[in-house]
Amino acid sequence: MMNSENEGSCRYNFDEIYETYWSRIHRYVERMIGSHEAEDLTQEIFIKVGNTVESFRNEAQLSTWIYKIATNTVIDRMRKSGYKQETNKTTLLNNMNIENDKVEISKTSGLGRKVSAVEGQVINKEMNSCIRGIVDSLPEKYRTVLVLNEMEGLKNREIAEVLGITLEAVKIRIHRAKAYLKNELVNQCDFYWDERNEMACDRKKPKNI
Repeated sequence: MMNSENEGSCRYNFDEIYETYWSRIHRYVERMIGSHEAEDLTQEIFIKVGNTVESFRNEAQLSTWIYKIATNTVIDRMRKSGYKQETNKTTLLNNMNIENDKVEISKTSGLGRKVSAVEGQVINKEMNSCIRGIVDSLPEKYRTVLVLNEMEGLKNREIAEVLGITLEAVKIRIHRAKAYLKNELVNQCDFYWDERNEMACDRKKPKNI
């Protein structure tokens, strides 16, 4: 991927970078904003990578540098007027360690009834919609650290470099993001296990005032 040019600098082959990181960055972008703009935005990211790769001097890992460009590009898009968050098919809940004692789950629904196979399909669909809506509603800074940490597998120090914040700030954001998500799940969803022993949930109904 690289050839020594002179001491302290390296030349990177853009075609190899593109081939190595395209699918990974596309997946990251899709997780952040959905599939509707992922292709175009990933292309924009790699145009930026291609235009600036000559200035990269190994002050960080190549992957971290690319994630930084990708994150800045995604956040810029999210902050533009007219942007609308698309509901993602992939949820953070499937990748996070959300302890069962934090999200109350019983073996039956609130009415103590078994869940039929047909009803279970409807409820599982609602569960995905419920959880995705909560994840998508997370404040930008919390959603970003959760995706980078829980789904992309970046270490805290790498996330700090990507976001340009301190390591301590990363730890605080991850802690607060998980606490926020758990709290919203408890407040908005009733979890239980269906007859297939798969986790499902009902959206809680508003309390009558």
